[in-house]
Amino acid sequence: MPTTAGAKSSSTSSTCHYLGSKHFHWIFLDNPAFELDNPSPGLVDFAIGLYCGCDTALLNGHFGCCFLVAFPAAMNTLVMASLRLCAGLAGRRSGLCVRSLRTLSGMTVSQIDEEVAKLLELKAQIGGDEGKHQFTLKTAKGTRDYNPKQMAIREKVFNTIIRCFKRHGAETIDTPVFELKETLTGKYGEDSKLIYDLKDQGGELLSLRYDLTVPFARYLAMNKITNIKRYHIAKVYRRDNPAMTRGRYREFYQCDFDIAGQYDPMIPDAECLKIVHEILSELELGDFRIKVNDRRILDGMFAVCGVPDDKFRTICSTVDKLDKMSWEDVRSEMVKEKGLSEEAADQIGQYVSMQGGMDLAERLLQDAKMSQSKQACAGLTDMKQLFSYLQLFQVTDKVVFDLSLARGLDYYTGVIYEAILTQTGPVPVVAAQKAEEGVSVGSVAGGGRYDGLVGMFDPKGRKVPCVGVSIGIERVFSIMEQKAEASAEKVRTTETQVMVASAQKNLLEERLRLTAELWNAGIKAEVMYKKNPKLLSQLQHCEDSGIPLVAILGEQELKDGVVKLRTVHSREEVDVSRAELVEAIKKRTSDV
Repeated sequence: MPTTAGAKSSSTSSTCHYLGSKHFHWIFLDNPAFELDNPSPGLVDFAIGLYCGCDTALLNGHFGCCFLVAFPAAMNTLVMASLRLCAGLAGRRSGLCVRSLRTLSGMTVSQIDEEVAKLLELKAQIGGDEGKHQFTLKTAKGTRDYNPKQMAIREKVFNTIIRCFKRHGAETIDTPVFELKETLTGKYGEDSKLIYDLKDQGGELLSLRYDLTVPFARYLAMNKITNIKRYHIAKVYRRDNPAMTRGRYREFYQCDFDIAGQYDPMIPDAECLKIVHEILSELELGDFRIKVNDRRILDGMFAVCGVPDDKFRTICSTVDKLDKMSWEDVRSEMVKEKGLSEEAADQIGQYVSMQGGMDLAERLLQDAKMSQSKQACAGLTDMKQLFSYLQLFQVTDKVVFDLSLARGLDYYTGVIYEAILTQTGPVPVVAAQKAEEGVSVGSVAGGGRYDGLVGMFDPKGRKVPCVGVSIGIERVFSIMEQKAEASAEKVRTTETQVMVASAQKNLLEERLRLTAELWNAGIKAEVMYKKNPKLLSQLQHCEDSGIPLVAILGEQELKDGVVKLRTVHSREEVDVSRAELVEAIKKRTSDV
């Protein structure tokens, strides 16, 4: 393409500047010449490199060359990077030589510098590599992923809990993951600061649900339901400081069981405690105890100890920290931060150290101070009734009446309870140290009575008495995962009953046909996605995946109308007719 310097190319309407000589041709590249609306920084670097690289070639007299560049808009990134590197290296090597030239085929060094400056300015306008965002692959703080092994453990726990809920006659519901902000506001006391607020989306102020109890109360009021026994398993969100090794996250599951309706005192409450006992016993997490108290007893205690009415809730929140802090620290917070008198704090200290059963309730009913509070007496009378029902349910060996239990949520109105693990199997280091000392290593369930919560949402203030319990499932998962890691037992991540395999080549169609027959009969079956897999590979897959049976096809089996059924762990093999194969598989995997 012989051209003189400064001429215009006839092949494009955009201006392209050429520098010509007998040795080579230059094409000076600017944005219109590329016919790109948005050239990349790498493209501009390449053009600059071409300047310097071709100068070097001319100076050394090694070769003559012609550069005609027509980059497509969607140039492959790898190609672009390679060209940019080569051009840049050539340009760096030739810098001194270019600067030594006074003229270059009719063009001065200053003119070359001017063209380079234009390209550098263009690069600055479109941005360089320095501003690129360095993307980090990680989960958000307080959240985590779960691999197939972990999900298998979670599914087992969920199934255990759901079976228990259904055994007690519960039905399930679901509610939105976010609620109107006003629905959640003012229901959680000092914990309200942990609610996740969402950005305004079209005029509604929304928040992610903090628990499943408040949405349940809203559901009852909105649908005018006065009687239901329900369970709900779903994720909730709290802007808390996470402790991942102890199962405390910002996104986590709750498993709730609640009874709504007007019933005789303490019968539904006792059933909730029975459910907690059944679940923790069946999961075999370790030794546990269930602490119970009553908000009316707490409020009566605060009153007789001299706590002002307007400080009941804030002092209750402080007492609730006794499972995490020493009494000295709790007392200090009540006196120095909450403004409670030392005398009142000391009287509270005497009561919150008390633990027992029905005998403690009877003793407190005779207490000179507590007997002066009608609230406390009502709570203590119900506590005696509760323990009488718990005796009938045969769970009193794990239940203790503990006056230090407070539970800081504002909506509780009566009995409250919390399940504590006192000893487990393999757990995180800190928890294991505590377990050795014989103290609690974590709360795994909690709940109570909230008779006034539904009335907060009802336009006429109609109350629906409710009592329920929530299983702290993430804490349970953490313990179960630790036990699985410490155990040699293999955790199956699939439920496949049988692998359809072949012993010879060219039997893919027969394997697929048999697999389809098993699927249609409700058998969980797998087949390798290869035409001629080795039998050893198929058997090894069963070993690795924990698949208990292998249905082996061969030419002789096809002629005889049978399938060789192999038990993986014992390597025992038996010929089974095709007609009886489904029943044979069901029989051998009934306990898997």
